[in-house]
Amino acid sequence: MMQVKKELPEIFDEFGEMRQKGFLAVKELKEQGTPVVGVYCTFMPEEITMAAGALQISLCSTSDETIADAEEDLPRNLCPLIKSSYGFGKTDKCPYFYFSDIIVGEATCDGKKKMYEYMADFKNLYLMHLPNMRNSPESFALWKAEIIRYKEMLESYLEVEITEEAIREAIKLKNQERIARKSFYGLGKLNPLPISGSEIFKVMYGANYSFDKPALIQNLTETREQILADYEQQEKTPSAKPRILITGSPIGGATEKVIHAIEENGGEVVAFENCTVAKPIERLVDENESDVYEAIAAKYLDIGCACLSDNQPRIDLLNKMIDDYQVDGVLDMVLQFCTPFSVESRKIKQFCQKEKQVPYLYLETDYSNADVEQINTRITAFIELMKG
Repeated sequence: MMQVKKELPEIFDEFGEMRQKGFLAVKELKEQGTPVVGVYCTFMPEEITMAAGALQISLCSTSDETIADAEEDLPRNLCPLIKSSYGFGKTDKCPYFYFSDIIVGEATCDGKKKMYEYMADFKNLYLMHLPNMRNSPESFALWKAEIIRYKEMLESYLEVEITEEAIREAIKLKNQERIARKSFYGLGKLNPLPISGSEIFKVMYGANYSFDKPALIQNLTETREQILADYEQQEKTPSAKPRILITGSPIGGATEKVIHAIEENGGEVVAFENCTVAKPIERLVDENESDVYEAIAAKYLDIGCACLSDNQPRIDLLNKMIDDYQVDGVLDMVLQFCTPFSVESRKIKQFCQKEKQVPYLYLETDYSNADVEQINTRITAFIELMKG
C-alpha cells in the first residue's frame, strides 16, 4: 500500500504533540516490561540507561501549573524549573514521573540538590554527583566513577547485566540520533530560513518524546530532506530580519514566549544554544575510545552548563554558532533565581559585545505570563537596535 506523503505543517504538529502522545507510549512500554528512568538534565548518560534495556525520559518541569504546590515545601525565591519539577512530582500530575521506576537526579546546583532530598520522600531517587569543576584530572576521575556507579546501581536495581558491547551499541545509536538532530536544527544556518525558528524548536522539543530512536532518526532525516527539497524550488532572497541566537537557561514550555516575542516583533530565531537543542548534541561520544566510561565521561563533562566552573565549552560553542548561523544578536534568557546562568551572564555579554561584536540582551523571566508585555517591549527595542 502506497504511503501518503504528509505536508510539513502536519509533520510539525505531530512533533508538537509528541509529549502528550508519549504518555500512552510510555504506559504501553511499561506494560511490556520496559523499565523507565526519569531524568531532568542533559548530563545524565543516556547510553548507560539504553544499555540496561531501559527508557530514559525527560520529566515535566517547564510550567507554573504546580509551582504553588511546590512552594508549600520550597522557598518562593527559588528557580521556577526546580519548583516546577518538584511540584509535578509531588502532585503526580506528570504521567512521565508517575510511570518512572526511578528518578535519577544530578547535583548541578544547590537548589536542585536540596530539592531532591524532599523528592526522595515520595519517589525512588538516585543522585549523581557532578563535579563543580570540569578542567582537572580529579574532576574527570570523579565523573567517570559516578558513571560506573550509576551503571552498577542500574544493574542491581533492574537485575540486569550491562555489558560493554551493549554500551558501545548504545553509543553508536545515540550518536546517530545526535547527528540527525544537529542536521535538522542546522537548517537555521540558511538565509532565508526554510522554516521558522519556532518550528525548528517544536521539532527538537518533541523529539525528546519519541522513544523509538531508529524511527526518530529516520523521521528527522526525511523531514529535513523534504524541507530542503521544497526550499530548492523557491525563489530565495536573503531576509532583512535580524538573526537571533538564544542562549542561557533551559528553554521550553512556558518560556517559549520568548521565541514567539522575537518572531512577532520582527526578528528571526536561527539558533538555540540552550540544552534543549544544541548544548548536549554538538559533541559526540568517541566511538574509538578503548575505555567506554572515559568516552562517555569526556562527552558529558564537556556540556557547557553554567553550573560548572571554567565554562569554556559554552564560549566555544557560542563562538562557533554565532559564525555558522550568521547571528546578528544574542539573547541570553535566564530563569529568575537561576544563579549560575545569572552570574555567568556578564562573561557572555563581554564575549558577545567585545570579541564577536554582536548586540547582546539579558532577559530574566519565569514561568508566568505576567511579563509578556515587558518582554515584547524589550525585544522590540533590541530588534530595532540591530536594524540600526
